[in-house]
Amino acid sequence: MDFTLPEELRMLRENIRRYVDKEMIPVERESVTEEEELKPEWLEKFQKGMKDLGLWMYDVPEEYGGQGLGIMARCIIWEELARTVAIPARHSSITGPSVRAILYDLPEELKQRYLYPVLRGEKTACFGQTEPEAGSDPGSMRTTAVRDGDDYVINGTKRFITGAAHASFIQLMAATDRAKGSRGGISCFLVDMDTPGVKITARFKTMMGDRPCEIHFNNVRVPASQRVGAEGEGFKFGQKWLGVGRLHHGARAVGVAERCLEMAASYAKQRVTFGQPLSQRQSIQWMLVDSYIDIKAARLMVWEAACKMDKGEDVRNDAYIAKTFADEMAFKVADRCMQIHGGIALTTDLPIERMWRQQRSYRITEGATEVMKMVIARHILKTY
Repeated sequence: MDFTLPEELRMLRENIRRYVDKEMIPVERESVTEEEELKPEWLEKFQKGMKDLGLWMYDVPEEYGGQGLGIMARCIIWEELARTVAIPARHSSITGPSVRAILYDLPEELKQRYLYPVLRGEKTACFGQTEPEAGSDPGSMRTTAVRDGDDYVINGTKRFITGAAHASFIQLMAATDRAKGSRGGISCFLVDMDTPGVKITARFKTMMGDRPCEIHFNNVRVPASQRVGAEGEGFKFGQKWLGVGRLHHGARAVGVAERCLEMAASYAKQRVTFGQPLSQRQSIQWMLVDSYIDIKAARLMVWEAACKMDKGEDVRNDAYIAKTFADEMAFKVADRCMQIHGGIALTTDLPIERMWRQQRSYRITEGATEVMKMVIARHILKTY
């Protein structure tokens, strides 16, 4: 087995790292607003930088005008961009429009109305699955879509929906048969945000700075033609996107931890206490060593899963493992980095506190650690 990156991926990694170090890290304190939005002038600058690097629409298939890069290449990109807080952690469009995999499965008529406008930058989308009573357990969702002639009538509430305030439409998961739950009872719909009965009822201010929304659906009529796939297939589409999303979690966690280790090691060599650099103290050395080993392990987990996915293999369990280990690991590394820096790490002068806050949240979103372990346990008990 060869764990050496191919030449083209090694060059990709080096080019992005140079750009991040030179153009992004120096402006971390000024490029993002308190609400985790990239300021327009920096959005334009970073978009140009990504185009110059050949990364514009890197994750869009070639037949739709993108680069069509594989999962392994995407993991390299995600990891390197995560080394900086100069861009929002959750919804940055510096590499082009955000296109959910769901949109590529649409019939041509719906592609004309939704996919192509997103690719042209004319529309934006959000994804609606989480509810007040259904977060990690989507099978218990209470938002329903009831067939009425050629339409569905949708009622319910979605919560913590990222990007909803600026979205043109929502890719909505709703129960078409609550008795079946996630096993054939959930369908996916494309719902325009200006449809009568759709209302944003709250915006939550989170510890990470972003402002996800709560959306209420009151007798919202949606044509059956705007259902994605067959009735009951919604969870399948959602999981298809979330599988890649979990590798995204793993890769970005490695990038965050790598930056924290860089800062911690550098500071430990500079900071002198009681006549000796921190780097000479065993307690500090062990924190650096533990972080280094953790990062190496997490990176190998992510790379293995990415390589398997590029080969078309089923990597659901690998993705669960990569997300679980990497997200937990990166939070511990950020916490160690904060501890090594002491009081200065608690200020906003350094990016540590923002990485710490963001990474704490990733242990919950797109599958809480405990839920991931529950699913992994099923695999273990079935295998052994």
